[in-house]
Amino acid sequence: MSAAHPGVAPVAVPAGMSDADAELLRRAEELLGRVRREGRHEVATALRTADGAVHTGVHVEGSCRRSSVCAEGVALGTARGAYPGERPLEVVSVVSVQVKPAGRFRVIAPCGVCRELISDYSPDATVWITAVEDGRVVPVRALDLLPDKSRRAW
Repeated sequence: MSAAHPGVAPVAVPAGMSDADAELLRRAEELLGRVRREGRHEVATALRTADGAVHTGVHVEGSCRRSSVCAEGVALGTARGAYPGERPLEVVSVVSVQVKPAGRFRVIAPCGVCRELISDYSPDATVWITAVEDGRVVPVRALDLLPDKSRRAW
């Protein structure tokens, strides 16, 4: 169990994950450990931009499901707000976590809308997901999460 999050076991850093991406994993776990509230704030995201800055976001649930905002969208908006004018948003890597009923953090894949957002702004970003086949945490190119996606210039 993590000392910072009593009762919640951290994700083991997967083989092949860089130290910089492991920092994203820990930052997302730390954020969710601080603010998690069942039914309200259940996912946290940490992302790194090309300049090395880390931006985080937490899922914000609304009483009407449609008003909810995913952690990835919050983190992307925070990152976008950090850069002036026409400078493009260049996301390099994204990690999102949720606490599973077994009392463990788990790396999760972005929902379809967040896959669209990430790939719209940074199609080559690395997105860490837990593979369905074997439960391994693996990197996937953002655009590869949306086969045959229509491309739009941003």
